[in-house]
Amino acid sequence: MFLRTPAHACAMCTEECCLHWSVTSPSPRMRDVYPYVVDVQSDLLSALATRMVVPLAVTALAPNDLPRQLCPLIPVNDKSLILVPFEAAPLDKRLLRVEVTSIRDRSHEIIAAMDAVLSGI
Repeated sequence: MFLRTPAHACAMCTEECCLHWSVTSPSPRMRDVYPYVVDVQSDLLSALATRMVVPLAVTALAPNDLPRQLCPLIPVNDKSLILVPFEAAPLDKRLLRVEVTSIRDRSHEIIAAMDAVLSGI
């Protein structure tokens, strides 16, 4: 099976374009359910006004029967959160200004989860 490895797509790195795999907390009103989102969009598309993000949900609110390959557990700030790839959506990148952390080291799991949503494998 071919696995993509994490790679930085930018030839000239600037703070604005390096959002790929960033974890941010864009919405105070949704923090109880989705405390964070992870930016999964390629930095090659940094000129767009939006970024594709996947929510990270509080594990207590996630159904127990979700396959772990589809919804892996991602630790962020001492919290175990569940990636919810089937709720991926574009967000205005102005909402994603403050990076909490980067989960570039978990990119292979996130890509596999997105592949499962898109192709069922």
